[in-house]
Amino acid sequence: MTPEHLNAEHAHTPLPLAGRTAVITGVSRRQGIGFAVASRLARMGASLFLAHYSPHDADQPWGADSIDDVVGGLRDCLADGAQLAHASIDLADAGGAGQLIRDAAAALGHLDILICNHARSGGDGPLEDMSAGKLDAHWRVNARSTILATRDFALQHDGRSGGRVVWMTSGQINGGIMEDEIAYATSKAALAGITPSVAADLVRRGIVLNTVNPGPVNTGYLDVDTADRPPEVLAEVLSRFPGGRFGEPDDPARLIAWLVSDEGRWMVGQVLSSDGGFR
Repeated sequence: MTPEHLNAEHAHTPLPLAGRTAVITGVSRRQGIGFAVASRLARMGASLFLAHYSPHDADQPWGADSIDDVVGGLRDCLADGAQLAHASIDLADAGGAGQLIRDAAAALGHLDILICNHARSGGDGPLEDMSAGKLDAHWRVNARSTILATRDFALQHDGRSGGRVVWMTSGQINGGIMEDEIAYATSKAALAGITPSVAADLVRRGIVLNTVNPGPVNTGYLDVDTADRPPEVLAEVLSRFPGGRFGEPDDPARLIAWLVSDEGRWMVGQVLSSDGGFR
């Protein structure tokens, strides 16, 4: 076969996620994991429903981005025929998870992929500072909304091939100590722990669930100018990466893009680390 024929054949090969729709939460900053995941899936042909909640970012040291800029950047990544819709949704609200799936389905029809990238940051502390309020605040956003969104996603899924769910957990599964973030770590540990049980349920409905630990990824909180940690703490964290650099948003995004593609269909109910060997 000539190079011209090979190029022509490749030009007609459909994109791996063409015709599929992905719901991605926590897409509110261009430096975030959610943006990196969304841009990869868009280039793979998927339509996107993006959930964001800027008031949370506005309270963080790194601040909030313009949602128009975030959405505009992702529109530029869309393949021909793909669509994009988005909404501001407070997933701490008891009805937030249901709203997420309803709004996404109303905008784009059947949903094939759900990526629960959202998380609450801040308002945490060590064990001695724990309170019912701190624990509940992180549980509502990180664990409760993820489980309920997955339930509603599964209810609308019609069993066609390509059903995927990805959750996000924390680095403590590999021995990472998070003694100053007990509420956050508790909520993320719940997701890692329940992954096999929920995956066993979903796979019978044609949906594959896996959970990803991205390790420390520099989404702004590891920059010296915006971090809420002293420089010596950042240096100590960096020293735990054998490769000599922090994770970047596209590092876990590459794994997630593979998991939601047909290539990842035999990976079921796993908690996977994409952390550059962080210890």
